[in-house]
Amino acid sequence: MLFPKKVKHRKWQVGRENPKKVRVATRGVDVSFGSYGLKATSPFRVTSNQIESARKVISKTLGKTGRMWTRVFPDRPVTQKAAEVPMGKGKGEPKGFCVEIRPGRILFEVDGVTEEVAKSALIKAGKKLPVTIRVVGRE
Repeated sequence: MLFPKKVKHRKWQVGRENPKKVRVATRGVDVSFGSYGLKATSPFRVTSNQIESARKVISKTLGKTGRMWTRVFPDRPVTQKAAEVPMGKGKGEPKGFCVEIRPGRILFEVDGVTEEVAKSALIKAGKKLPVTIRVVGRE
């Protein structure tokens, strides 16, 4: 699982956004390292467990010849109150870390394998993530 070595603040504020305004990503939108990439087409928060699950699927499908890059890192703390705790008494304790994904962001990149293998690996990984995805190639 990915998580930061050190954080400045244990708990972040929620960071609500207007659902009518769909903000798109401006950074990390091009395939830079590999030949094929997994691009998000919807906004969501992806946890470190989901990223690790997708990474395992990609590495298993690519085999020894394929190379993979993870383009996102979970640095946002997620909190959760304990089970059956009444309302009030403050915010819950940190549970894990997530990353906020905006439409257009490249999540994973692969190289060193054929197009069919790369696309199948990325589609399998996309099923592990809560965002809708699209497989894109280098332009």
